[in-house]
Amino acid sequence: MDILLKLIIAHIITDFFIQPDKWVNDKKEKKVKSKYLYLHIIITGIIAWIALWDLNLWYIALIIAISHYLIDLFKLIWCNDSLLSFVLDQISHISVLILCSFYITKDYHLLQSFIENINDVDTLLIITGYMLASHPIGYMIGKATKKWQLELTTNNKERDSLKNAGMWIGILERTLVLTFVLFGQFQAIGFLIAAKSILRFSDKNGNNPSKQTEYVLIGTLISFTIALFIGILIKNLISYF
Repeated sequence: MDILLKLIIAHIITDFFIQPDKWVNDKKEKKVKSKYLYLHIIITGIIAWIALWDLNLWYIALIIAISHYLIDLFKLIWCNDSLLSFVLDQISHISVLILCSFYITKDYHLLQSFIENINDVDTLLIITGYMLASHPIGYMIGKATKKWQLELTTNNKERDSLKNAGMWIGILERTLVLTFVLFGQFQAIGFLIAAKSILRFSDKNGNNPSKQTEYVLIGTLISFTIALFIGILIKNLISYF
């Protein structure tokens, strides 16, 4: 585990702390022709080698550097600059580091433990709960409040709000509520409701502020109620199994 953590620290240093925006922008523009791409890869290999602190593991640092190059090149050529591509890029890098650490230590107990935990009923229940709390419930709430959303739309123009902001706020709040329930922190849910209510009631800009506030609170209460129900259901099922 210590080798994996060292490699992850080395990755964070090379990918975020010592990679200026100038390098990133140059790579996006010139792609495979960018000199900073190769400089970044060389530094990645060197920092990984230093993190391993073993001259005999030079080939592991080389593997990390080459894989980093291939992953970055794929992202630059085939992927757009989005959150999804960033997340997939980082998952790919970390996966390589995990495989390298397993190869060095020959300790597969962590992987075996992870697989066993994934197949555990309690873990599957929790994963199901979080998945439900994301898009499926948001879609259902959207359908339930559609008539009020249409009422707030004037002159066939969308309401003054950030694109998809409501969707992400809903996903985050349901995730927080579900987490609070699973950890038994019900008082934190009250604080979350109070904080969101204060923010919404203080927003008096835009068309029909009163209706908009009511619409948001209806959606919030539906969202919180369903998340609470899922959390309590999961806790009861876990205790049952």
